[in-house]
Amino acid sequence: MTKKLLTVRQFCYLYGIGRTTFYAEVKQGRIPILKIGKATRVAREDAEKWVENLREAQ
Repeated sequence: MTKKLLTVRQFCYLYGIGRTTFYAEVKQGRIPILKIGKATRVAREDAEKWVENLREAQ
């Protein structure tokens, strides 16, 4: 079963971006995040939407 939430590290690794770029995208509202306590997570569904939006922009 695929996990439904990604850590910031997992997201950056899977999509080949750095943490600075990740947080810049979050700040721009392009990657919605979930806070669970102090932990930051991204729903896999939101990650896939982010990638699709990148493809459409190109």
